[in-house]
This record gives sequence, structure tokens and C-alpha cells, in this order.
Amino acid sequence: MNDSQIIRILLVTVFTLSAHIAAAAPDVRVVGLFSDRAVVVIDGRQSMLRVGQVGPQGVKLIAADSEMALLEVDGEPIEARLDGRVTARQRTASVSEVQVWRNPRGMYTTVGSINGLPVSFMVDTGASLVTLNSAQARRLGIDYRVTGVRAEVTTASGVEPAWSVMLNKVRVGELELQNVAAVVIEGPQPGTALLGMSYLERLEISNSGQLMTLKKKF
Repeated sequence: MNDSQIIRILLVTVFTLSAHIAAAAPDVRVVGLFSDRAVVVIDGRQSMLRVGQVGPQGVKLIAADSEMALLEVDGEPIEARLDGRVTARQRTASVSEVQVWRNPRGMYTTVGSINGLPVSFMVDTGASLVTLNSAQARRLGIDYRVTGVRAEVTTASGVEPAWSVMLNKVRVGELELQNVAAVVIEGPQPGTALLGMSYLERLEISNSGQLMTLKKKF
């Protein structure tokens, strides 16, 4: 066997492996969204998944609300909207950028995680810090009264007691940042966690009306 024959055999092997990998990537489409549940079609097979449940091809539902699902596909967290198809190309692109769409009320909303636990976010460039209410903080295991610094914030209801804290990790898609400053407000506001500038200012942000794109800074 000469060198040219060896090269041809190696090339055929590479192409065969590439085709196998591409074929192995599941085709996932979200066709129904509910609080903590999602209906997904995986390789043509429809399944109702609850948060934490693993479906066909190892697809796991991490979080869900009426607007978006956070799925784990091939070990990677992927955001998907209603009737949105998750593909291998999307998973590759998500490493360096995340797309966030306006909801019917005109707000940019997405799902992500704080310290590894799922969170629904409203992207708010007018908020200086990532902002949580006290119930959200407790659910995330943030003992803000012990680890935080006492402060006050002005809300629509007036001046409210608050605590400044530092979050170990904040993640949206593949955009994970560590040591993110945040504030916890005592009481029910904000109803949805605010993804404020303490996270956003460390990324590149572009806005085209209905779509906001977040990118890593290189």
C-alpha cells in the first residue's frame, strides 16, 4: 500500500466519522411551553418533559416557562422558543453568543442560571445590578442576610430594604460569568429576576429591534 492509498483511506475514515457525528446529533423542536414543562419533538418523537426529566436521545429539560425552554442537548444548555428547532449549528454558535427576543409585552426575556440553578431573566440595561427578590434568592440558596451588605433601593412602591451580594456564577446559554454583583430586594419585587449591567457590561450587546444579541468580549 503506497502513501496515496493510505491518505485516501484516512480521508474516507474522517468523512465517515464526520457524517456519523452529524447524524447522531438529535433534531429537537419545541412545540409546547408551560410553567416547568415543555412538549418537544425529538427525532420525530413527541414527548412531554418536566423540569429535570430526560427524554429521548438524552435531551433534558432544565427550565421552562410560557415563552422559552432551556434544554440540555449533548451536554450543552440550549435556549429554544416555541416551534424553535435546535440544531448542531445552533449549539456551536451558542458558545460565543446568545440571542434574546422580545416577548409579546415588548420585554427581552430569557432563561439562564445563577450558581447552577435555573432562573427566568428579564434583560434590563437600566438596572445597574442583577436584581432578585427575596423569595428568588432563598430558592437559589443565597443567604443574603448573612453574606450580604445592607442597603436600600428605591422602587415604584418607595424605599425598600435590600442586600448587596456577590453571585458565584451567572449563565445565559454558554455565556457564563463569575463573581457578578447583585442586589436582593426584600419582598416580591421584581417578579422576574433582572439581568442587569453587572452582567451585561462584561459582554458585547447589539440590538436590532426585536432581537438582542449578547456576545463574549475577546
